[in-house]
Amino acid sequence: MDYSKSPLKKKVLVAMSGGVDSSLAASLLKEADYAVTGVTMCLGIRQEADHASCCGGDAIEDARRVCSQLEIPHFVFDFAHLMEELVISKFTTEYLNGRTPNPCVDCNRYLKFGSLLEKTRGLGFDYLATGHYARIEHTGEAWHLKRPEDKNKDQTYFLYPIKKDDLPWILFPLGNLSKADVRAQAIKAGLHVAQKAESQDICFVTSGNYRQFFEERNLSAAAGNIVDQEGKVLGRHQGIIYYTIGQRSGLGISAKNPLYVLRFDARTNSVIVGNKEDLFASGLIAGDLNLLTDRFPEEVEAKIRYRKKPAHCIVTKENGKLRVIFKEAQESITPGQAVVFYASDEVLGGGVIEGVIREE
Repeated sequence: MDYSKSPLKKKVLVAMSGGVDSSLAASLLKEADYAVTGVTMCLGIRQEADHASCCGGDAIEDARRVCSQLEIPHFVFDFAHLMEELVISKFTTEYLNGRTPNPCVDCNRYLKFGSLLEKTRGLGFDYLATGHYARIEHTGEAWHLKRPEDKNKDQTYFLYPIKKDDLPWILFPLGNLSKADVRAQAIKAGLHVAQKAESQDICFVTSGNYRQFFEERNLSAAAGNIVDQEGKVLGRHQGIIYYTIGQRSGLGISAKNPLYVLRFDARTNSVIVGNKEDLFASGLIAGDLNLLTDRFPEEVEAKIRYRKKPAHCIVTKENGKLRVIFKEAQESITPGQAVVFYASDEVLGGGVIEGVIREE
C-alpha cells in the first residue's frame, strides 16, 4: 500500500509502544496527511520494583511525548484483564501441559488485531496501524499479507493470525523500510526515542527468567524423572516447565554422549532425552489454523520458529488440520509453537503445532 498521501484524510489509530518503530509509523502517517491518533495499550505488566506498569518501563510516557511532538492525540486503553486472561494464563497453562506456547502470536491474535482492531472500528477510525515489519498489498479483489523489505526484521511469523477480512483495515507503514532506515528517519524527524533499545521478546517475563516468573505466580512444578526413549530413568528434573526442546545444558545427568531434551510427557511428568540426531523429525500436524488464501498450494515453505529459515514442505489437509512433511528433516519441532506458511513473500497462513511426525 502507498502511504505517501492519505486518501481523503482518512483517520488512523496507531498502536504506540513507546519504541522507535511505532513512533516513526505515526510520524510517517502524519506526514502523509492521515488524521492520526496514538494509543498505548495498558497491559498491567509488573516490573521488578513490584509496581504496576502498563507496558514496561516508561513506555506510556515515551508514547505520550512522541504524540505531543507530532501534535496528535494520545490515549491509553486498559487491556490488562485481557492480557492476563487470553495471553498470560494460556502461556502458563500450556507450559504446565508440556507445550511451549508463543505469547507474541497470541497477543497479536487476541489483543492488537482482535480487541484493539474491534475498538478501532467502533470508534470510527478507518485504519489501525502498527510498527510491525510487514506489508499488506491489494491486487484485484484480494488482499495479501507479505514479508517486508527487510527480511532480517520480518515479523510476519507473529502476524499470521490476522483474519483475511481484516487486512483492509490495517496499515504497516514500515514494510518497505530497513531498521537502519527507521533509525535514520526517526533521528531526522527529531523523535526522542530514535535511539531507544529494542524491547525484549516476552514483555511479561520482565526478569528474562522463566523460573522466576513461574515462582512469582506460585505455580507448582512437580519434580519428575528424566528418561531416555526406552523409559530408563537417567536423573531427576525440577519441573517440565523449566525445560525446552533442544536443551542440552542444565540437565544434571552424565552420559557418554551429549543428551538433549526431545519432548515431554505431561501424563507421567517425564522429560525425554536423546542424542542430537533424535531432535530431527520429518513433519508435523498443525491445528488452530488461520489461512489467508482460498487457494492453498500443496508445496509451500514453512517456518517453525521466528528465526528459522523457511523450509520446503508438502502440505495436505486432514480432518480440519494440516499434515506437513518437510523435504529435509527439521530440528526441534516444538508442540505449542506456531508454524507459518509462505509462497515466496506471501504469507499463506499458519497454525499451532499439535504433534510431531518422527518418520515418513
